[in-house]
Amino acid sequence: MMTQAKRQISPQAKAGLGLAGIVQVAFAFLAFWDLAHRDADAVRGPKAAWIPAILVNWIGPASYFLFGIRR
Repeated sequence: MMTQAKRQISPQAKAGLGLAGIVQVAFAFLAFWDLAHRDADAVRGPKAAWIPAILVNWIGPASYFLFGIRR
């Protein structure tokens, strides 16, 4: 029976993944912070509906900033 060699992630890849994770968490935090401090009439739809939407990685915060704020 053949065994598979363990694949290792390079330190540069680990650093890149870590940085991407930090940026994603910061993006979501900013969306939540903005939602909490913005008046309800300045947000499209109910504010409570945006909470689970923002939890969707990358797409949620981007959708909130692009479509959820009345300009």
